[in-house]
Amino acid sequence: MHSLLAQIEGSLHSGHYFLSLFAALSVPDIAGALSSTDGTASSKKYEAWYEEWVRPRFFESVLAGVPAHARPHISHMENPLTGAACYQFRCSLLHQGSSQHPKSPFSRIIFIEPGATSNTVHYCTMNDALCIDLSAFCSEVVGGGRAWLQEAATQEAYVKNYERFARRHEGGLAPYIVGVPVIG
Repeated sequence: MHSLLAQIEGSLHSGHYFLSLFAALSVPDIAGALSSTDGTASSKKYEAWYEEWVRPRFFESVLAGVPAHARPHISHMENPLTGAACYQFRCSLLHQGSSQHPKSPFSRIIFIEPGATSNTVHYCTMNDALCIDLSAFCSEVVGGGRAWLQEAATQEAYVKNYERFARRHEGGLAPYIVGVPVIG
């Protein structure tokens, strides 16, 4: 799981924005499944994981950018992308290649590429579209994933389910293939 999170960051830094976004959108599914007793993904698990581990990162990042003396004066700001809306977007993007979902509260969700503007536009609604800074979104997902891993790594369900998690095997995966790196 650590490798997946690191590769999301790597693909983002190398300009592979579709890969970064697609992988980031899959993290709540994977983490929700790894944390569950049955090891399977579902919309409810996705939404719950996103709400707990990703959505709060927005306000944390806002506070991190404010001097310490001013933080008590900042009222709570909420990320408008709920777990349900993120799941709907994930479904439409990963399965249909669309940034629009008929049940979404937004006409579309737009991700702004890093360096495209000198301004940061993050979780802003323009007309009826939600505009999200791609780099910030991926950082929120990766940050949530790392925080979750610290807690989940010792839990029985995670340990059991992680045995089946696909990972890179440098020297192959005996008895199937040996001598070459594989993912399996």
